Amino acid sequence: MRTDGTVTLAVTGGIGSGKSLVCSLFAEKGIPVCDTDSLAKGLYDTVPGLVGRISDAMGICLSLPDGRLDRKKLASIVFSDMDRLAVLESIVHPEVRDSVVRWKEKMLADRPEFLIIESAIILRKPVFSGLYDKVLYVDAPLRLRVGRAALRDSCPQEKIMERVLSQQDMEGAAEDISGKIDYIIVNDKDRAFLEGEVDKIYRKIVKK
Repeated sequence: MRTDGTVTLAVTGGIGSGKSLVCSLFAEKGIPVCDTDSLAKGLYDTVPGLVGRISDAMGICLSLPDGRLDRKKLASIVFSDMDRLAVLESIVHPEVRDSVVRWKEKMLADRPEFLIIESAIILRKPVFSGLYDKVLYVDAPLRLRVGRAALRDSCPQEKIMERVLSQQDMEGAAEDISGKIDYIIVNDKDRAFLEGEVDKIYRKIVKK
C-alpha cells in the first residue's frame, strides 16, 4: 500500500534467518520499522475484549487472574493444531492489520525515505495484502538458522528444528511466495557483509 508516494518494504524470512538484524540495520539508517510480532503480542494487553473473544472461540478460559492472556496455555493449544491456529489468526490478524495501518499513517507525518514492516508470515496471509509495495526475503542455510535460533532462545537445536518444520507445515511450500519477492539477502557471512547487502537495497529503494 503506497501512501503519499512512500514505499513500504516487507522484510520476511524463516526462523533464525536474521530478518530482525536486517531490520535493525535499516533502523540505524533512520528507516522506521514495524515489528508485527511485537505489535501482535502487545495487542493482547491493549485491545478491549480481545482475550475474551479468543477464550470464547477456543472454548477454554485463557485469562490469567489479572485479566491478561495466558500465553503459555494458548501456545500449547495452537502449536500443533492448525484448525485452532486458524481460528486464532482470524481474530488477531485483522487487529494487527489495523494497527499497522495506523502506524503507517503516523510515520508518514515525518516523511521517511521509506517504511519497513517486519513479519515472518506477511506473504502467506491474504489479510496483509496491500500493506506493502516491495518484499525483501532474508535467508540462510538451515544449519545456520537453527544454530542462531538455539543460541538466541537458549533452546536445544532439536526444539528449534521442530519449530522450523512446524512453520513450514503451517505456511506451505516456498514456491508459493517466490514470485512475490523483490530482493533477497543470503545471510551466511559476517556482519560487515550483511551491512553491505542492506546498504545496496537501501540505495536501490531511495535511488541514491
